[in-house]
Amino acid sequence: MHRAALVALAAADPRFAAWNYFRFDIPPGELAAALPEFHAAGFVGLNLTAPHKVIAFDLVAEIAPEARAVGAVNTLQRTANGWRGHNTDGHGLAAALQEDLGVELSGAAVILLGAGGAARAAAVECLRQRCAGLWIGNRTRPNLDALLAALRPQAGGIPLQGFDPAEPPVSLPAGAVLINATSAGLNTADPAPIALRRLPAGLSVFDMIYNPPVTPLLRETAALGLRHANGLGMLVHQGAQALRLWSGAGPDVAVMRRAAAAALAEL
Repeated sequence: MHRAALVALAAADPRFAAWNYFRFDIPPGELAAALPEFHAAGFVGLNLTAPHKVIAFDLVAEIAPEARAVGAVNTLQRTANGWRGHNTDGHGLAAALQEDLGVELSGAAVILLGAGGAARAAAVECLRQRCAGLWIGNRTRPNLDALLAALRPQAGGIPLQGFDPAEPPVSLPAGAVLINATSAGLNTADPAPIALRRLPAGLSVFDMIYNPPVTPLLRETAALGLRHANGLGMLVHQGAQALRLWSGAGPDVAVMRRAAAAALAEL
């Protein structure tokens, strides 16, 4: 999707004609040595996947405010002094919710599933955009409690509660947006992370997983006639934001989405 976007950018601005996007497999233990090598080689930016997002947090020269709140960086931007770390996952989530479901996080009631890195990025964005309330479900209570403790200083009066997805409380709000930030669904044989029939009416459901495109959660959502979307839009929009940071130009998101969908269809 980045290469497709760069072709489109180069057609409008010859500065980007020589730009390209590469994939490198760097073992976690070699990341500290690799980052200065990429900088010395003239790369304008890097994307990082887990577990590098957390490892790189303590290796870069600067941390952008949105990444500091998350505690992880997925995008590095070249500066004269080294790398500046960003986290574009929150932007990607918010943009995908608006584009695919017509949901604005500001003022929305949010039910979030998971307590890992993806969930924390989502929670930080929900609080940053002043959601109406945030209910976080996770089966492992110590992980849930740790996430809630990290988020409370950022809540600023926004209701913030935790629960066990196996026993969803009756106090969960109707008309909420449900976001799955767990890995449940990466395998098509996985059970859904929560029983939707036990939740209040009027949900909109967003599953961060994009491969497979239809997870058990989304199958149940469709059967109930609820609005739903997978994580392809989030993937595209977080990538578009990264390219925007590197280039200073606005990439064609539609071009990126078509390229990503075509690549996934070939898997």
